[in-house]
Amino acid sequence: MATMKSCRSILLLLVFLPAVLASSSLLAQDSPVRHGRKYKPPPATSHIEVLVTKKFNGKPIMNASVIFNPYDKDGKDLGSLEVKTDPEGKAAVDIIPTGSRVRVQVLANGFATFGQDFQVDEPSREIAVALLRPQEQVSSYEDNSGKASTRKAGIQEPNHPVAPAVTTKSSAKPSSSTNSTSAPAAPQQ
Repeated sequence: MATMKSCRSILLLLVFLPAVLASSSLLAQDSPVRHGRKYKPPPATSHIEVLVTKKFNGKPIMNASVIFNPYDKDGKDLGSLEVKTDPEGKAAVDIIPTGSRVRVQVLANGFATFGQDFQVDEPSREIAVALLRPQEQVSSYEDNSGKASTRKAGIQEPNHPVAPAVTTKSSAKPSSSTNSTSAPAAPQQ
């Protein structure tokens, strides 16, 4: 009879052991341990390529600064990024979020600055920029003579006011005495 009891015990253990193990693993899944924040995938990005050329002959401009300044859908500034053009006049970025508005500015020595906003809704965008030579600047401000202020085209030199030349006449008369040990003269009243 002892062997019969031990067989029953082993049989009951084999039948109920998987059920006990399954219930304990289910209880462990009900209360998971949280480690850190929930993962949020980054937004989809677009590839933007800017081609910078000279307007008058169509040749590429090397080493021009292309500044990307994206804004999200709510108008929040996402920062800016400056990229230099390669020898073919191209500058490219892959980190501008799709669906955002981006301001593109192009600066190059000897050329007028370019700036324009673009809505980037597609995964890839090509932008062609033809830079002009600097043009005459007209201002609503007045210069010192009361006329409208204008600047000539081209590279500007600083406009420094010229001070009038100051000439002074010497009022001291040369002394005819050769004695170098004479006392200084008393002040006159």
